[in-house]
Amino acid sequence: MEPRTHLAIHPDWVGEAVELAEGACRARLETRPEMAADDRGLVHGGFTFGLADYAVMMAVNHPNVVLGAAEVRFTAPVRVGEVMEARARVVEADGKRRKVRVEVEAAGRRVLEGILTAFVLERHVLEGD
Repeated sequence: MEPRTHLAIHPDWVGEAVELAEGACRARLETRPEMAADDRGLVHGGFTFGLADYAVMMAVNHPNVVLGAAEVRFTAPVRVGEVMEARARVVEADGKRRKVRVEVEAAGRRVLEGILTAFVLERHVLEGD
């Protein structure tokens, strides 16, 4: 399956899809020193969430998909140099709304889990500005 959304995403910062199927995506992100929040190498949670969000968008895989809500838990820290892997799966589709379950792992441990709600719009969210 070919990606239909988020085509300009840079894999160094948000990740890359390594498996893409109808309603599902597996994506990975190699963490870098520039992602550190402190001098001990703690990766800022925004990068973990960014990978989760990207995997969700790719699981929906529609050109006009946008994130509407997120309920997540960060369950463990990520260290610079670790590779994060996200798995996202659409668990509910109701009209324009898609609920997607996502889990992110790093170094064999779960670091984020949750449900993100995405919406498939009629046109691009910036159209008409």
